[in-house]
Amino acid sequence: MRNPSTPVVAGAVGGVLVLLAAVFFTFVVPVDWMVALYDQLDTSLLSAALRLTVPIAFAAIGGIFAEKSGVINIGLEGLLIVSAFTSIAVAWALQEPMGAQTAAWIGFTVAVLASTLFAGLFAVVTIRYEADQIIAGLAVWLVALGVGPFASQIVWESVNSPAVPTLGNLVVPGLVEIPVLGPAVFDSNPTVYMMLGAVPLSWYVINRTAFGRWMRASGENPKALDTAGVNVGRVRYASVLLSGLFSGIGGAGLALGQVGQFIGSGQTMVSGRGWIGITAYLMGNYNPVGAFLSSFLFAGLNALQIRVQQIAELDIPPSLVQMLPFVAVIVVLAIVGKTRIPDAAGDHYESGDD
Repeated sequence: MRNPSTPVVAGAVGGVLVLLAAVFFTFVVPVDWMVALYDQLDTSLLSAALRLTVPIAFAAIGGIFAEKSGVINIGLEGLLIVSAFTSIAVAWALQEPMGAQTAAWIGFTVAVLASTLFAGLFAVVTIRYEADQIIAGLAVWLVALGVGPFASQIVWESVNSPAVPTLGNLVVPGLVEIPVLGPAVFDSNPTVYMMLGAVPLSWYVINRTAFGRWMRASGENPKALDTAGVNVGRVRYASVLLSGLFSGIGGAGLALGQVGQFIGSGQTMVSGRGWIGITAYLMGNYNPVGAFLSSFLFAGLNALQIRVQQIAELDIPPSLVQMLPFVAVIVVLAIVGKTRIPDAAGDHYESGDD
């Protein structure tokens, strides 16, 4: 359980950090730096932050569903890679006979199904055959990390795919005229709207539905759920499949909503977003709203650091600027304190177990 003094300590630490930041920006940072930074805070930055939030937030929500049921799915990174590759491959293959946008939506759908299938395999291995969940999750990541670039090499003779058209923006008439928020939110990629809808919907499912109660009981006290006549295995299977579905939307959203290409070099185009998603839902204490805000914090700082590198007035090493989002995450984790993990997370259960 969290120490009752944690909120007080967090508030004190936060106050000190704000004070130090105020002193730093007032007496240390040159005025021309401040002006250059202020000029970057516009609608396009907010729009970019929302786009960058999509894969992280969807991975985080997927991780919440799995772990709330008692299954630790650290293979979210792998699921993002699988869906990113699949979406681009299908969209590339179908764009000539079916048209760019139709092909993109078919690729998006197939990618979500592929990610859900991978999650289903993970569920069978960990629930049916009781494999170690951490090792199985790492296996999902490593397999995807190898298969994605390998398949890309076979299809395109390169670890990087050709560019394909991305999903077009959807404009909401009237609402797009709202100052600041309108152009950033209501003239966005469809995956941004999906994310903004998925956050409250997943919160409602977890906290206000029978399935949500079963899922939470499966992760806290599966024996009690079994005694009540609910099949623990089915609840966990459904939860893990949902983690695959959400991760699939995140990976396809990254590929077809932002990049328009599969990049298989290095850590692939996913580049750690699945791991950041795990950090986000831990920071949010398994609450979809908190996970979204944590994801948005990292994505917003990431969008800002990209812009900061392009400001001529700021003579700051790029490597130092790139550290900004990660340092902020560490600071926030220190302020938030302990996260309460479900009691039965990582534990196997069979009906009839004592």
